[in-house]
Amino acid sequence: MTIHQIVLIPGDGIGPEVATAVTRVLRFAEAPVEWEEQHAGVAALDSLGEVLPEQTLDAVREHRVALKGPCTTPVGEGFTSVNVQLRKRLELYVAVRPIRNLPGIATRYEGVDLVVLRENTEGLYSGIENEVTAGVVTSLKVATEHASRRIASWGFQYARDRGRKKITVMHKANIMKLSDGMFLRCARVIREEGGYDDIEHEEMIIDAGCMKLVQDPTQFDVLLLENLYGDVLSDLCAGFVGGLGVVPGANIGNDYSVFEAVHGSAPNIAGKGIANPLALLMSAVMMLNHLADTRGDARCREVGERIKSAYNRALTDGQKTRDVGGELGTEEFASAVIERLGA
Repeated sequence: MTIHQIVLIPGDGIGPEVATAVTRVLRFAEAPVEWEEQHAGVAALDSLGEVLPEQTLDAVREHRVALKGPCTTPVGEGFTSVNVQLRKRLELYVAVRPIRNLPGIATRYEGVDLVVLRENTEGLYSGIENEVTAGVVTSLKVATEHASRRIASWGFQYARDRGRKKITVMHKANIMKLSDGMFLRCARVIREEGGYDDIEHEEMIIDAGCMKLVQDPTQFDVLLLENLYGDVLSDLCAGFVGGLGVVPGANIGNDYSVFEAVHGSAPNIAGKGIANPLALLMSAVMMLNHLADTRGDARCREVGERIKSAYNRALTDGQKTRDVGGELGTEEFASAVIERLGA
């Protein structure tokens, strides 16, 4: 039986707590994985003297897949985002954020089932900034045809592979005519060159798109966005279904993939045992499906489906953490999932 070696990056704050809960669930479900633990973020800075050690990157390069908890990013000062560095260093050029309603979690919306696809390596979000003189700062938005074509090609193929019917490209090309205009043009060309006539394609200015999303998110299927827009809208869309604690995420490139909880490290509740591990657990299910797709191991998909069914049943039965209206702690929720795995 093949055992897949996976890099585990617990992260900061609540990261180690939710990572422990998730690995316990996968162990009980007999997922065919073994973990090599490495560190990034403040945890790595404290122990190894840098926020993204080369040994962590080397481990991901060796095993090709990682599961990652949240890493702290200082606001307005300090070191640059570990997440941004990781994506750039490993060329993880697409962020995948599935957004769907979950049973037992009441929100003002029903029937939400969309996917946000975000270009991950360039644009204004990449953080190329310079202080020209005291009180004057420039931030540079870099966009390339290579990256725009690459994310568009990945997005259309993703939609086809998963039976999705429509891609909406959101932009601000009415103002940023060169950069966002190129992003739009590349999506059009890829659709035509790739023969993706079966995928409906629409373009929408980002501010109007935000309005339409909050009016009725069920009218959307796959959203294709450049980096900064994708960062903002992926969190907005998470709010439709209960917040960042119930939404998984993945960063995928041609060679490596990192699956992660997309919420923050929440240092204010770290160590209290109340953090919701569901986002990282859902990301682990995405990871198992990825292993099934890329390595041909059907057991991974079977285990992933069992875990998904178990956490859905737990939520339906009212077994939830506090952030989504329940009373359970981190390990208690993991135990509720494990109980249903064994049923």
